[in-house]
Amino acid sequence: MVTEHYEDGEGELLRRVREVVGPEIPVVISLDLHANVTAGMVEHSDAMTIYRTYPHLDMAATGARAFELLEFLLAGHKLHKAMRKIPFLFPLTSQCTDFEPCRSLYGGLDAMSLRPGVSDVDFATGFPPADIAECGAAVVAYGEDRESVEAVADQLYQQVLDAEADFTFATFSADEAVLRALENDSDKPVVLADAQDNPGAGGTSDTTGLLEALVRYGASQAVIAIMYDPEVATMAHAAGVGAILETELGAKSGFPGVQPYPGKFEVEALGDGRFVFTGEMNLNSHAELGDMALLRIVDDNSEVRVVVGSARAQCLDLAMIRHLGIEPTEQKIVAVKSTVHFRADYDPIAAETLVVISPGANYCELADMEYKNLRADVRLEPLGPVPGA
Repeated sequence: MVTEHYEDGEGELLRRVREVVGPEIPVVISLDLHANVTAGMVEHSDAMTIYRTYPHLDMAATGARAFELLEFLLAGHKLHKAMRKIPFLFPLTSQCTDFEPCRSLYGGLDAMSLRPGVSDVDFATGFPPADIAECGAAVVAYGEDRESVEAVADQLYQQVLDAEADFTFATFSADEAVLRALENDSDKPVVLADAQDNPGAGGTSDTTGLLEALVRYGASQAVIAIMYDPEVATMAHAAGVGAILETELGAKSGFPGVQPYPGKFEVEALGDGRFVFTGEMNLNSHAELGDMALLRIVDDNSEVRVVVGSARAQCLDLAMIRHLGIEPTEQKIVAVKSTVHFRADYDPIAAETLVVISPGANYCELADMEYKNLRADVRLEPLGPVPGA
């Protein structure tokens, strides 16, 4: 995390913990795959484990590995630790472990962690939207044998460097994505990921570029979720099912260059935002997203529906659409404001999934980011330039 006063929130937290417990009490942490691992985090902890899946499906398993390392340390063992920072950034779209190169890199971690003298090896892909000096990916390794730990850290580091050119992912403009989706003649929907407006990565979840393209090209049986607009959600609940609202939808957060979508909207369904997640990532967790509404844009040339919500929430579960009585598998186009997490639940139902570059704060092209605090020797994209070059 980044706080107002500290670039390295976890490093500072761990420093304070270490001040309290002293050097002999073992401190083990578990981290998100996107962690920007810092020197301070490594220094003030005895070991760390990191998610190995994106979408994150191994959160409990990562905690279990952390507990095993803690037990190992409590039994009196000592762990040598090694970290290697990767000298290039790559966007969240390239970090999915369902695809190469992350599939192979993460697929080899179990075997590396079982080597003699090695207890755990992990790879954090980093969180590029964070403008801090130590932003970016890192390799960490732990074990009783110093030489083995350093060697395995070097090996994984080199594997990441060798794969640098592969940390790319095909993206489409909103126009390109919608036109391609309209060509689909299968009985499955095309899923469009509005990746740059993902609220899970800092997006406002209310930009309208992809919505506008869907209507302009006359898409039918299309739904986009979740548009953050508590004002319109409240209006829909006050008006009731069947009412026609004439208003402006979205773009209330003021993201530069984005305008609200003006039009008439039929209220087709209402919900209280309370439901149970059914997808693997958040299975059986309870959602509380406030007033929600399913709106159909009144337009003679298209059939586009919008799931409107009162809370910013990444659309990563089919239940987030089904909550309002619409079945995603019966649509031709399903657009989600998410980057990768949606894939665990949506890819299995999709004829094709396209990553869309439409306005939003979660930049997929990192060279467009105006970094001010990033260390000077990091390439802003695979095989790309360093800042200021």
